[in-house]
Amino acid sequence: MAPDADAGKSASLVAGNRSDPLAPLTSQILAVGDGHEIYVETIGRTDGIPAVYLHGGPGSGCQPDHRRLFDPERFHAVLFDQRGAGRSRPKGRREANTLPHLIADMETIREQFGIARWMVVGGSWGATLALAYAQAHPDRVSGIVLRATFLGTRAELDGAFLNTLPRFYPGLSDDFLSLLPPEERAEPLEGYWRRILDPDAASHGPFIRAWHDTEQILSQQAPRQKRLDLASLKSSGALPSTPSMEAHYFQNDCFMTPNQLLEEADKLAGIPGIIVQGRYDLLCPPATSHALAARWRESEVRFVEGAGHSLYDPGVRDAVMKAIADLASKVK
Repeated sequence: MAPDADAGKSASLVAGNRSDPLAPLTSQILAVGDGHEIYVETIGRTDGIPAVYLHGGPGSGCQPDHRRLFDPERFHAVLFDQRGAGRSRPKGRREANTLPHLIADMETIREQFGIARWMVVGGSWGATLALAYAQAHPDRVSGIVLRATFLGTRAELDGAFLNTLPRFYPGLSDDFLSLLPPEERAEPLEGYWRRILDPDAASHGPFIRAWHDTEQILSQQAPRQKRLDLASLKSSGALPSTPSMEAHYFQNDCFMTPNQLLEEADKLAGIPGIIVQGRYDLLCPPATSHALAARWRESEVRFVEGAGHSLYDPGVRDAVMKAIADLASKVK
């Protein structure tokens, strides 16, 4: 769907505090059409190597710590909250929120800053969006750094929640399934997504919390909590926002054709890439990065031993920072 006519107009543009090298150069709310406004910030130096950072989820948002991935003396980096996520508005809105919309938003941002080509950096869902964008606009991409490759397929989700979960956390798997009636437990994902997207708070609340907490446990190499607190799932407190956006995307196969990112990997030809992969990532296992690298010959996989999915598992963030710096030296 093409953006509305007002796409690209900025609701605000604020210059940052330059006494802090990692403070934003600019921050703004950018209208991208369809009633959506997205938060966009830049860091570094305006004559630096252009790069864009893509957060995970879908639905999480960028954090100030993500700025640290980019050396402010070398880069002109753009970070933004995707539609409905983080500081973008309206918060949590799923209408006109698809993968093609996010790709179009990236083009709007790139044109807004007059960037011809940029490095694209993303992890987990951010890796999905990075690959989809690069395959749609390969001439706009100078290089790609991925962490925890996720190709947006149902097979990956089934693998994580129906295979890995019961193998590594059988008690947690029992907790996860216990919220569903017995007849839905053999194929629980659709049941979860349907209830997460149910507008009734009494229906969706426990499933949103259970999905969020289960995913968090799977994403950490050494989680403190290894079971769901079933009594707290019906709490009346604030709900995490990411599960609803994830359910929207996953229920729609991330708005891609089956196995799209692998099947179209030839479109990445000529683009250098580095894939940072936790050896013990339970959500995005090494086999996925290996399969991608086999079709994307200009890429290399760098394993972080002893690490899982999270950017903050030991060694992962340092490996991502090094990959960004190494690739920048190559593409410059």
